[in-house]
Amino acid sequence: MLEQLFKGLGGIRRPHAYIFAGPAGVGRRTTALALARTLLCHQPVTVVNGTWFPHLPADMPLPRACGQCPDCRMMADNAAHGDFHLIYKELAAFHNDPAVRSRVMQDLSIDVIRSFLIEPAWRSASRGRGRVFVIKQAELMSNVAQNALLKTLEEPPPGVTIILLAEQPEQLLPTTLSRCRLLRFGLLPRAFVRDKLVEQSLPPAQAEFWADFTDGAIGKAMAFHKLDLYETKRELLDHVAAMNRAGDAELGERLAKLSEKLADTIAKNSRQGQTEMSKTLAVRTAAGMLMELLASFFRDALTLAAGADRPLANRDQRLALNALTARMDRLSLVGAIEQLSELESLLWRNVNPKTIWDNVVITCASAPPLRV
Repeated sequence: MLEQLFKGLGGIRRPHAYIFAGPAGVGRRTTALALARTLLCHQPVTVVNGTWFPHLPADMPLPRACGQCPDCRMMADNAAHGDFHLIYKELAAFHNDPAVRSRVMQDLSIDVIRSFLIEPAWRSASRGRGRVFVIKQAELMSNVAQNALLKTLEEPPPGVTIILLAEQPEQLLPTTLSRCRLLRFGLLPRAFVRDKLVEQSLPPAQAEFWADFTDGAIGKAMAFHKLDLYETKRELLDHVAAMNRAGDAELGERLAKLSEKLADTIAKNSRQGQTEMSKTLAVRTAAGMLMELLASFFRDALTLAAGADRPLANRDQRLALNALTARMDRLSLVGAIEQLSELESLLWRNVNPKTIWDNVVITCASAPPLRV
């Protein structure tokens, strides 16, 4: 994948639009930022390929950002460069039109794409090296937004590079796909992720869990670890395993409080460009992370119940998993996993959080039909 990227950079006609496709946490955004730094660097350097990429000529020069110039320093400061633009649907809150600002954005709208990408793309670069636009969750672009973007994708102004980050590129319009160079990012070996986490001073048991829990998505593993969620997951699994089919109101209250506390931390620590993440987005992100942890309990229990040959992410709590397997049959375990996924999706439809957490408790207790 990186070989294709460097090959394109060294070509006579460098691609001006890319799609970085793959699951969350596998380096798509990191690579996009590295590419942006290289393209915006005032004095880029080159190193000889040698044996780094065996499918490229050994003497091929590979471009790199110098890391020292003012442009590189600006990119290092949370990508605070005037010619770097991170595009995401919540930018609607900063639109000039009050009607757009007040609208609940379920997709990446034409208003955001037009105001924060298409129009800036045709302005002169403030630093003279071109402009780079990175679109997060590009598959959320509405069809109208994608159609409006086609001309800029096909014939952008000189020096403009557009990078679409997509977990599911097949959801993009064929016309969008055809105008971009598609690069696929895969999951990393779990052992590699575990070792990298241990290098970051994680205890081996925690590193093992996060590597398995994220299936080798190192960025995602680091994000969960930095939020100090390992002990939280241990307490939650013990709590869920000890529940009876009548449910547990205390769990719902606890999950709601955990979600709020986690959201505050995410809102403070996660910055997009120069804009702090909105509280609404932080709340949804926090709740989604807790639901992922809960879903891992039921996946592991289902693995045990089915005798499947699959690593247990929560194998450090085997007794709790055994208790969960004894309480719920396979059909109920499958139902719990499906319902947690549905409840997570409801977070983005402005359903009352209390209703969500009440349903999560019922799901954890007995996995009856979903009622929201």
